[in-house]
Amino acid sequence: MKNRITAAIIALFLGSFGAHKFYLRDSGAGIFYLILFMVGSSMRLPISAFLGMVDAFVLFTMSDEKFDAKYNKSYDTRTDRRGQSRNSRYDSRQQRRYPPRQSTTSRRQQGSYEVRRESYKKPAPTQNKVRRPRENPFKKTGISKYKDYDIDGAIEDFNKGIELDPADMALHFNLACAYSLTEKPKKGFYHLQKAVENGFKDFEKIKTHDDLAYLRIQEEFEEFQENGYKFNTSGSPIETIDKVEPEVVIQDDILLSQLQKLSELRNKGLLSDKEYSLEKEKLMRR
Repeated sequence: MKNRITAAIIALFLGSFGAHKFYLRDSGAGIFYLILFMVGSSMRLPISAFLGMVDAFVLFTMSDEKFDAKYNKSYDTRTDRRGQSRNSRYDSRQQRRYPPRQSTTSRRQQGSYEVRRESYKKPAPTQNKVRRPRENPFKKTGISKYKDYDIDGAIEDFNKGIELDPADMALHFNLACAYSLTEKPKKGFYHLQKAVENGFKDFEKIKTHDDLAYLRIQEEFEEFQENGYKFNTSGSPIETIDKVEPEVVIQDDILLSQLQKLSELRNKGLLSDKEYSLEKEKLMRR
């Protein structure tokens, strides 16, 4: 392993011959110094001697770290008296002065970094995703049939829809209207009560909806309405109606049929809302 002081002394006294260059294993530069010495031997101070003095000054003022890094790279496997690689001394000094940067992976392994990372971690897409309730296919087909005056088909689809979602208040209300149009008051009252129990609050619609006219003219409707659209006695609405009074046949079939025809004419656009209201009032006064 080359020594900086030794190389500087050789450069000072034998620099004109390039001896210090040969000592530092720079043979090319040593030969160049020899050529300069032979060419300038007639001069009082050869150029090679001047360059040797400059090299000696540079070597004296150079730090050990820079000297080792430049001239002792090939001596990494050699050890000093303590069994430590001599070049490792320079490496350790450099590491203390310029500590290596941690890689991204090593930083992520630190607890503090993980805490910060978790605090800003975005929730998984599944946590933000709002699940939409499954659409009831029979509800849509039932409404379509109802608008086409296929009441029996609508009742069939509405009942299938309730099997999928027994708490759907809209399905219960639609069934109450359908059973009213088909003059089945027991089932109409049953589903009207179920609609209210499941959150139907538009009581004004119950009082004015044309398709519920048949239920409103039943004798038990007044009691049903006063009790909050449910029967006060125990048992299901269908059983309650059977206990109160058997199903009666409407005495004024003509009135009901006329009301239904007026509703159909209005739905088809043949009657305006104002004309419909006037004709309905005339019929109800009879």
